[in-house]
Amino acid sequence: MKIWKQRRLAGKYGKIQEIVEKELSCSAHDMDHVMRVYNTALSIAKHEKKVDLDILKMATLLHDIARVKEDDDKTGNTCHAEESAKMCAPILKKIGYSDGKIEKVRHCISAHRYKTNNKPETIEARILFDADKLDSLGAIVILRAGMWMGRNGCSIFPKMELEKYAKLNLVGGKLTGRIKDNSLHNVFYEHEIKAKKLPSVMHTKTAKKVANERLKFVNMFLARVEKEAEGIL
Repeated sequence: MKIWKQRRLAGKYGKIQEIVEKELSCSAHDMDHVMRVYNTALSIAKHEKKVDLDILKMATLLHDIARVKEDDDKTGNTCHAEESAKMCAPILKKIGYSDGKIEKVRHCISAHRYKTNNKPETIEARILFDADKLDSLGAIVILRAGMWMGRNGCSIFPKMELEKYAKLNLVGGKLTGRIKDNSLHNVFYEHEIKAKKLPSVMHTKTAKKVANERLKFVNMFLARVEKEAEGIL
């Protein structure tokens, strides 16, 4: 069994890490998630050209800083990507970043969300998008989903058809809408709405390959859960 210790960053990145850590409380979107995305983003960057690693590192560390604001809004009208992009500006300004660099970080953050019209236009933004989405696939997402569902008092299995669920609990009644009541959501809805589509929206070849591999695992796992729940031996 491996004993995990969260990586502590040095210098300005360490300062940002501490700031973000104080803002996050959700177990599925905590500093562990941020650091997984951070490490994954750097791994993807090794296979890409002309990546500004400073922009990528800062954007990755700050991408979910406003996550709690979205989780606490039961109307579903708060977008953590947009709010995080706003929150990062004064933080970066304080450590001496120029307006130009701040805007590049802000773009990465505002465009990292799946359910948004903001499309990642820079290589740094595309890498952050891909790294964040990879944390929604594979073995890790099963653990994250369990933590999130437990925190929000969710049922393990869906209680209604997807179309009815969307009308009831997603903003605008659309599958792209944000969740209004977290307690009605679960891993099966999330899989149908988002997860199984992720390989097709990845921007980098590296992420697309990994996403397809991880999706196969999730498909197998959820099918196994349904089988065991029905008592099939």
